[in-house]
Amino acid sequence: MPELPEVETVRRGLQPAMEGRRITQMRVNRPDLRFPFPSRFAARLTGARIDSLERRAKYLVARLSTGEALIMHLGMTGRFLIETPDALIAPGEFHREPGAGAIHDHVIFSLEGDARVTYNDVRRFGYMDLVPLDSLAECRHFKGLGLEPLGNALSGAVIAKLFAGKFAPLKAALLDQRLIAGLGNIYVCEALFRARLNPEAPAGSIATKTGRPRAAAHRLAETIRDVLTEAVAAGGSTLRDFAHTDGTLGYFQHGFRVYDREGEPCVTPGCGGTVTRIVQSGRSTFYCPLCQKR
Repeated sequence: MPELPEVETVRRGLQPAMEGRRITQMRVNRPDLRFPFPSRFAARLTGARIDSLERRAKYLVARLSTGEALIMHLGMTGRFLIETPDALIAPGEFHREPGAGAIHDHVIFSLEGDARVTYNDVRRFGYMDLVPLDSLAECRHFKGLGLEPLGNALSGAVIAKLFAGKFAPLKAALLDQRLIAGLGNIYVCEALFRARLNPEAPAGSIATKTGRPRAAAHRLAETIRDVLTEAVAAGGSTLRDFAHTDGTLGYFQHGFRVYDREGEPCVTPGCGGTVTRIVQSGRSTFYCPLCQKR
C-alpha cells in the first residue's frame, strides 16, 4: 500500500489541476472499485467545485462546494493521470506504460479549463466515497483515527502520553492508527532505526510511570517527522506500481537506512552490526540489533 508520503506526493501533484476547479463532467466506467460507488456518484459530483484538496492519514479528501467531501483511497495500484490540452502529464518512468493500461481507467474527472484527471487502478483495491462535510470527522473512514504525524502536533510529550503503560511492542503501537494516523511499516522501521529504539521494546518504556516523556520519546517524535518530511521531499518510495501524478516513480527508497536491507552492514558509522529481519504481526521488521538494543 502507498504510505503517507506517497499519498501526500499525489495530493501535491493533483492540487494545481483540481483545487478551485469545477467538475464539468464525470465518467464512471464501472459500478465499483473495492467497494460500490455511492448512489448517484457521478451526478453528485458534476457541477461541484473542489474548494480544497487535503490529506487525512492515507486518504485524499476533496472538499466540495456542494457540502460534501469526496474521499479517495489509492489501494495498492491506484494512480491519477492529468491531461491538459497540451499534454498528458505522465512523462516519467512507469512499471507499465501510461497508455497501455487504459482499460483500467475507472473514473474520469473533466474540469474547468479543459483539464482531465483520470483514476487508473489495475487491482481495484482503491475506493471513493462521498460524505457530508459537517460529519467528516465522524465518518466511517476517519472516526477513531489518531493525530497526524506531520506538523507540530506530534511531540515527545504527546507520544509518551499515548504510549504510557502500554506493553505492546513499540512498533505495533506506532502502527496503531487509533493513536497516530498514517504511519506505515516502512517509515516506522526507518524512524525506530534513527531513534535507536528496539521495535520489540514495550511501547510504555519511552514514558515514565507518570506518563512524562523520556529522552527516547523526544527522539522518536523528531525522527518520525524527519523521515516523513524527507520522504515527501523525495517523492515517496518506489512501491510496486506507485507513481507520482507526473508519472515518475518515488525515490526515497534510495535513502532507506534499514528497511529491506536484511543481511547488509548497518550504516551507522562504527557500528559493525548487520541488519536483521523479524516478523511482527505478519509484517517484516528491519532493524540493527546493535544500534537498537532493548
